Amino acid sequence: MQIVISEFMDERAVAQLQARHDVVYEPALVDDMPRLLQLAQTANALIVRNRTQVRGGLLAALTRCKVIGRLGVGLDNIDVAGCEGKGMAVIPATGANALSVAEYVITASMMLLRGAFASSADVAAGQWPRNALSHGRETAGKTMGIIGFGSIGRTTAQLAQGLGMDVIAFDAMLDADAPVFQQTGVQCVALQELIAQSDVITLHVPLVDATRGLFDARCIASMKPGAVLINTSRGHIVDLPAVAASLRSQHLGGAAIDVFDSEPLAASTELQDCPNLLLTPHISGVSTESNERVSFLIAEKVLEALQ
Repeated sequence: MQIVISEFMDERAVAQLQARHDVVYEPALVDDMPRLLQLAQTANALIVRNRTQVRGGLLAALTRCKVIGRLGVGLDNIDVAGCEGKGMAVIPATGANALSVAEYVITASMMLLRGAFASSADVAAGQWPRNALSHGRETAGKTMGIIGFGSIGRTTAQLAQGLGMDVIAFDAMLDADAPVFQQTGVQCVALQELIAQSDVITLHVPLVDATRGLFDARCIASMKPGAVLINTSRGHIVDLPAVAASLRSQHLGGAAIDVFDSEPLAASTELQDCPNLLLTPHISGVSTESNERVSFLIAEKVLEALQ
């Protein structure tokens, strides 16, 4: 059987697949649609990350495919209903990158609250901005609000509690008395209450109609003055121009954005030199260790599906 892998994957996991099946592994295949469409016609399995759009023409070309392996957890780049309608299983790497994302969130929270880690060039040049950087905030005692309390949200909560943060959460799919809140020591609150009370808000929700445009200018204005916003979930959930405007007006105390409406992000003067803004290229869930876990998990699941 043939397995097509259109984006990067741990090469030891690729070798595990190659030991059992014919594998086409081309990490740049996502950018060569004609070749991808050609290979799709004979593929029995397709493995993707977030950039490969499994819908439309590509979905139609997958006439022999039995399984789609997703090297990550978000499924908005995959027409899940369309795949299942054609008898294809869609398998995400649920939980495998949770620690990587959670550590990113905690790191960004501490950096933005403290505000002391962008001074290397000034200090090396002989400047001494000690007074300007002496008003940072400690993480302990602050309130972290987690929107979306799945495996990533829960791992983030555990790390935050270890730093002495109070953690509150909202999840539209969970009842307020769901056992997980008592088990984790996290208070379940209404969405607007979370937005108003949190010193740090981190988003861990899928892109659906209810979350699209959720953090617009009005929502950001209702956040606590000086609060930090972190988005590692999906673009289109946060209005990036509204974030930049709020940072420049000093209502928001900081923001870390790892996902964008369109990726790669186009050059933007609006975001350049924006204070207290961290931009990263969709890497919160990608570390050496998480890539291994994600890759081997999907390799095993795909092999099972092809038996």
